Amino acid sequence: MVESIRLHVWTMRLAFILVALFLIFLRLLPLNTATPLWTGPNLLLALTMAFAVRRPEYLPSLHVALIFLLEDLLLQRPPGLFALMVLIGSETLKSRSRALHEQNFLMEWLSVSASLFGILFVYRFVLTVLLVPQAPLGLAIMQFVFTLLAYPFVVGAAHIVVGLRKATPAEMDGMGRSQ
Repeated sequence: MVESIRLHVWTMRLAFILVALFLIFLRLLPLNTATPLWTGPNLLLALTMAFAVRRPEYLPSLHVALIFLLEDLLLQRPPGLFALMVLIGSETLKSRSRALHEQNFLMEWLSVSASLFGILFVYRFVLTVLLVPQAPLGLAIMQFVFTLLAYPFVVGAAHIVVGLRKATPAEMDGMGRSQ
């Protein structure tokens, strides 16, 4: 029984890594070489937040840090800054996942939106202080809004594709953590 639970946890961790690598690959495809006038959602960020809220045991901090560091390097962002912001945001959501487990989806969505806003604000603030060139604020806000709007669809797709769902009361231990 314990081995099957442990195998399932590692399978879900591997599923997260594979989906994350696929999403990074999609972002690297040269679909349009012109300067973008609009931007789509950050699906990898939304997926990470969904895993952090719904099943934090499937999302080790090391995986988050390495996946987003790889994305930073491949997308030529300042190495480690966005990875650190996402790590802090996901760890905050993971620490609140027990309280969010008992709430409805709207409260989960609001918590994720607060975390995404914090990531966006601190990331842009640090880049501004360090005088690093960055995308226009309008594009960053557009990506933030589209990521928020895509979050319910990402949660639904993660539920259908990899079986990501909230833990049932039978799967929780006495401390309120998933077994």
